[in-house]
Amino acid sequence: MAKLPGRYQQIRREFPAIAKAYDEVSHHTATAGPLDDKTVQLVKLAMAIGSGQEGAVHSHARRALDSGASRDEIRHVGLLALTTLGFPRMMTGLAWIDDVADKSKKKKGRK
Repeated sequence: MAKLPGRYQQIRREFPAIAKAYDEVSHHTATAGPLDDKTVQLVKLAMAIGSGQEGAVHSHARRALDSGASRDEIRHVGLLALTTLGFPRMMTGLAWIDDVADKSKKKKGRK
């Protein structure tokens, strides 16, 4: 998994009890139903695109790749934004996804 952003790490150090509670809620919501981790990350990616959160799109695109999603699958999530959220949101979402997918592709090429 990629290194967490510095600001996020700082907040976790500053407020460890809140970070721990957040981690627990995150785990319990992700495992509360029948979705596997890859599907959970793709759904969260879609929600991040819809709410316009660049950091969350980057995070969930990385997590989806780490969970076994392909570059095509995460880009498909971005394309699905077109008819629900509109062309500009789709384009923005795809750009943010490509930030992560292109880095992942380069890393795999170096192995």
